[in-house]
Amino acid sequence: MTVRRDFQEPARCRPDLVIGRAELFAAAREQLSSGGSVLLHGPAGIGKSTVLRALDAEYAGTARTVLRCSATESESHLPFLALADLFGLVLDDVSAHLPGAQRTALESALTGRGESTLQRDGLALRLAVLSTLRALAAEGPVLIVADDLQWLDPASAELLGFAARRLGGTPVQLLSAVRTEGQEYDRHLRASPPDTVAVRLGALNRRQVSELLDHRGHTGLSRSTVREIHRTSGGNPLFALELGRALAENPTPPRPGEPLPVPTSLRALVLSRLDMLSVEARRTLLVASAGARPTHALLHAAGRENAEAECAQAAELGLLATEPEGPAVRFAHPLISAALYAEAPAQERRAAHAALSTAASDPIERARHLALATTGTDPEVADRLAEAATEARDRGAPSVAAQIGLLAARHTPGDNTPTPVERRLQAAEDATSAGEIDLAQDIAREVLTHATRPADRVRAWILVIDSAGHTMTEVDAAFPHALADAGDDPRLLGKVHYQLAWRALIVGGDFTEARQAAAHSAGLAAEGGDRRTELLALSLQAQVETLMGHPAAPATIKRALKEPQDPTVACHHNGAGSARFRWLVMGDQLAEARTTVTALLREVRRRGQVESEVHFLRGLAETELRSGHCGRALDLAREGLRLAHDSGIGETASAMLTSLAEASGGDVDRGLALAREAVEHAEQDGDTMYLSRALGALGYAQLVAGDPAGTVRSLRRVRELEQSLGITDPARGRWQGDLAEALVRVGEPAEAQDVIDVTRQHALRLGRESVLAALDRAEALVRAAHGERDTAVTLLTSAQDRFAKLGHGLEEARAAFALAVLRERRSPTAFDEATRLFRRCRALPWLRQVDEAVSAPEPPVEAPAALDALDGLAAMERQVAALVMEGATNREIAARLFISVKTVEATLTRVYRKLGIRSRVDIVRLAAGRRAK
Repeated sequence: MTVRRDFQEPARCRPDLVIGRAELFAAAREQLSSGGSVLLHGPAGIGKSTVLRALDAEYAGTARTVLRCSATESESHLPFLALADLFGLVLDDVSAHLPGAQRTALESALTGRGESTLQRDGLALRLAVLSTLRALAAEGPVLIVADDLQWLDPASAELLGFAARRLGGTPVQLLSAVRTEGQEYDRHLRASPPDTVAVRLGALNRRQVSELLDHRGHTGLSRSTVREIHRTSGGNPLFALELGRALAENPTPPRPGEPLPVPTSLRALVLSRLDMLSVEARRTLLVASAGARPTHALLHAAGRENAEAECAQAAELGLLATEPEGPAVRFAHPLISAALYAEAPAQERRAAHAALSTAASDPIERARHLALATTGTDPEVADRLAEAATEARDRGAPSVAAQIGLLAARHTPGDNTPTPVERRLQAAEDATSAGEIDLAQDIAREVLTHATRPADRVRAWILVIDSAGHTMTEVDAAFPHALADAGDDPRLLGKVHYQLAWRALIVGGDFTEARQAAAHSAGLAAEGGDRRTELLALSLQAQVETLMGHPAAPATIKRALKEPQDPTVACHHNGAGSARFRWLVMGDQLAEARTTVTALLREVRRRGQVESEVHFLRGLAETELRSGHCGRALDLAREGLRLAHDSGIGETASAMLTSLAEASGGDVDRGLALAREAVEHAEQDGDTMYLSRALGALGYAQLVAGDPAGTVRSLRRVRELEQSLGITDPARGRWQGDLAEALVRVGEPAEAQDVIDVTRQHALRLGRESVLAALDRAEALVRAAHGERDTAVTLLTSAQDRFAKLGHGLEEARAAFALAVLRERRSPTAFDEATRLFRRCRALPWLRQVDEAVSAPEPPVEAPAALDALDGLAAMERQVAALVMEGATNREIAARLFISVKTVEATLTRVYRKLGIRSRVDIVRLAAGRRAK
């Protein structure tokens, strides 16, 4: 199709809707903007046409003429069809510019009259295409947009290639897309303009597939289902959308252990070569598709005697990937395996699983196949599955344990012990450990529709409450039901009151109530002999007391660490180990804290406890950040954030911690964005606990970004929130020194001193040495603002030494930086120490601040002799006026006095008003007049 810009605008496709392609879209955009051409390539369904349309919509407006064609396989045999699409509407405009022979040949090819062929009119046609493009380019830039180059009729492809290779220096660009496998795009690249850049579209990751499904309306899918869609589709957008559509249209979702339903459209696409296989080869491939990790040895054990030959036949047809080394049997694409399995009759599937139930070497895999080969209930099969689920749990694979546990429940007779309900609840708890919260919630709600035993119902209610995470307001209605089902059973009541303690902390922000509820839960659990809940409740009580600065915190931690211990609680993110780690961090015992949290992280990874892994990744990142290892902290924080996004667990907290890491050692703008995201989520969730943490991260990022006024706004809110929450331990967020520093910079030293004085009382009471050093650093800035330079230097020197002894590398570097600014700036080595320390920390944003300070003009050092002429001014006003007399700019004054430029401007306005003058010049004249007298 040919479209002149004068006649028609292209169909719009917003670039922001091209999911997962931001980097390659930017690269293609840059290439087109510079006058070059772009060739998009990749396998079928990977999204080439979507990106092509988006680039067309964005860039076509810059061209005078846009020529478009989109080939199809069914029409690829028609000669010159693509050429007709491209030049059909512009032929009349350019024919007068073509020599007669060229015009005749081109008209004959486009209209079909005269039976023009490349053999008969080859040179004339080639030159006609080239001349046509040059004639169009003479009027203005030309953009050729060609989709599905692989289906271009050979004649048109040859003509376009001839012209493209000869268009150097002509404002003609080609934006094209072609289906390729691997890197097989060289032939098309050779037929493109010389300045063409090839851009390969690869598979989407799991998060991008989830975003794509949401965007297309498939929003009700669980995370475990999205994970399976991503695996089966191989990250192919078209395949993922078709699988999502099939699930939406399927009233009965696949049972545990079964693959996704594959729609007929995809089966036809990937199994078109299946009919070329022998019957026995198809059966061998079915067994391979049913196996988790198929090998030739496994296929032999499952009764497929000619597995090697049959697999070789499938590999020749492109159904299996060729593996020159190794015994693995791997399908060319995961969708081929899923489609092959979906295509097989149910009886043949069961036969394949029956064969694998004895052939597989892994007991868990054998049990899974036995379940899928069995119909109806069978207590022996159910028991074997329950044993396999236990083994999977012990191996650190709770996700597998959940799937096997659900199979065990399905095969468990109703009068069995354990009951089907108990096994379903165990599977839900395994799903929670694996981070599959939506699956756990679905199981719990299904149990609540028919379960009658109080223990089962309370257990299900706890799962519902747990699945809400920090959005506990969404499950408020569950608490009265859980209490009613618990009755007067202390064991069950202990579990419910433990959740009520968390609700008081997260939703109510009431530390006193949370502490009392946790203590009550511990007492009830002890009475009911529930050691696990007792340990969890004691650990929560200890954490609350730590945040409150309560003197009983150390004793409660010791109680929580007493034997006997529950191994699942010992490494749980809400267990005593976590409470002890938090105590160590707040008490500046960073080396021991690192050892503790590293051991916890290693154990929860071994157990496959995703929620705890997210938590301890944050803990280790925080420890590294406190130690001044900003690069390591940033890597850990980003890893934790990715895992939080993938699992849907702890996203707000992970965004908050990653914001701190980005602002310290990465991208400040990214840090600001993450902090604002965390604040927004905490406010939406009604999570007052993390709202204060998120605001603290935002305030810090604003300070690093050079926005002290923003820091003051954010951290004033934190101060109000923590006062209302009853948080008195300043080591919890360590924001107080940053607030005081920002207050000095905006011209509020009195409020800064108040923050310092109030915080110092709590820090002294609790022995928070690093907080006291940070307060000294902030107070030095207050003293400097009042002109007490020597006192400020003494405080900063002391603070730097104390930070060094405590191992707080980044804070040590910040103290050295403040000291360099305050000392003699004319020295070329004034900032060497701060630079060295920040480089050791890999604190890139802070290093940029040092560079700016070094390159700033030198402010004057000595105050003018005419300072006595300004005795009527306040201290800050006198200092600003004195520096004006020396010729300092507003920026130089701000740097010298640790205040913002806006504060300098406001102070000068007050000086003008008090002295009855109008400008900076009048201040200088006033001083000169006093000197003359």
